[in-house]
Amino acid sequence: MLTIKILGSGCENCKRLAYLAERAVTHLAVEAKIIKVTEYADMMAYNIMSTPGLVVNEKLVSSGRIPSEAEITTFLTSALETA
Repeated sequence: MLTIKILGSGCENCKRLAYLAERAVTHLAVEAKIIKVTEYADMMAYNIMSTPGLVVNEKLVSSGRIPSEAEITTFLTSALETA
């Protein structure tokens, strides 16, 4: 199972990233837990400089932008291959 974390304050960009991550999980038909991390101290554990951030299996894969659904699918597929 994948663990996906959306790092951000809950702004519109963070919500959009969460939505795209959910769509990618659905299209891949994989089991995943999506967690929204909104506490500043928790976000800083990933050395993120700007939000939104995307963490897959504890690896920061994107920050400061909203990756496309195709990019997110690639991140998830790579995580599944290394698991």
